[in-house]
Amino acid sequence: MKQSVNLYDFHNAFREADRENQFSYEGREALFEYLECYEEDTGEEIELDVISLCCDYEEYENVAEYLDYYTETDIKRGDYEDDEEYTEAVKEDIQDNTTLIEIEDSDGFIIEQY
Repeated sequence: MKQSVNLYDFHNAFREADRENQFSYEGREALFEYLECYEEDTGEEIELDVISLCCDYEEYENVAEYLDYYTETDIKRGDYEDDEEYTEAVKEDIQDNTTLIEIEDSDGFIIEQY
């Protein structure tokens, strides 16, 4: 038996699991929207498992924070004229390796761990 979950339920599930600090409020919204689109695109229903989501996805405030954790990249800052070009190149590199979920009106993003 499956239960439909709306955005409020999604946020509440993180609170109930004592994991509301795992992602920012905006990050949870972006993750929820991504998962809904995934379900629509694939026709596959996803079970809401907060702990699994916390293990499978990680939020970063910006590219600099991401690079503190993932130093294995061929993207070199000196190869780009400005920070915006460099940031986009790093994000493209991330997308080549895993799922990248952008957080609207923010430099932040969520990736599927790899």
